[in-house]
Formats: sequence, C-alpha cells, structure tokens
Amino acid sequence: MMQLNLMDLPKLCKRIVTELPHGGVVVLQGDLASGKTTLTQAFARYLGLDESVTSPTFSLQQCYGEKLYHYDLYNYGFEKFLSLGMMEELERGGYHLIEWGDETLIGWLKRCGIETMILKITKCDEQSRCYEVQRA
Repeated sequence: MMQLNLMDLPKLCKRIVTELPHGGVVVLQGDLASGKTTLTQAFARYLGLDESVTSPTFSLQQCYGEKLYHYDLYNYGFEKFLSLGMMEELERGGYHLIEWGDETLIGWLKRCGIETMILKITKCDEQSRCYEVQRA
C-alpha cells in the first residue's frame, strides 16, 4: 500500500507505466470523491497530454489522443458497458482507466486476456490517499 499526496502522484503513474509498459486496463475502485478522476488527471499529465481531463460520469467514455481512455461505469454499470460494445474499445492500444469497475468486469478482462491492474483508493486523511495495487 502506498500513501501519497497530490504532489506524489507521478510516483504511482510511473508504477502503472512500469507494470503495464504496453498499455492495458487500470480498474479504479474507491468511494465517491476518493480521487479516481484526480489520479486520471495526474496520469494524463504524466503521459504528456495537455488536454483537460474531466469525469466521464454522464458520457461513459472520454478519449485523450490515442494514449488514454477514461471510463466511468457509475451510472451505467458493466451490463450497459457490455451491451454498447465498449469491450471492443479496450482492444485499442494505450491506457484504459475505468472508474467503478467491479468483479464482473475484472472477470471479463481476465477471460479476454487483457492486461489489467486493479487500483483501490481510500482516503487516508485530508491531504493524502492510500493506494493498493493488484494485478488481475
């Protein structure tokens, strides 16, 4: 487990790129306001993207160039994600950060052979978050 503040997020971004050097899926799990979108913003900066990263809560997916894809399953759930054909999007090169991914999604990713990292985020205190990194 890593306890990091906003200034330390590049360390976590480096770990993601080191463990998934050719891209893959990062499932972001955590309560509301735990920092899932904040991490995605830091990751975009780490990748050298200048675009403004916002939560895809109502759009399901945001694309940032051909390097970063950001999804939010909170309003839709995995079944809707699947029915819209979004699993095919995960075959694109780059990094796919998925907020609110659950065990059903993780099971599908495993069966499809997609490189996957699970990142559980909890609030440690007002200034930092705790990050638990697992491989699926």
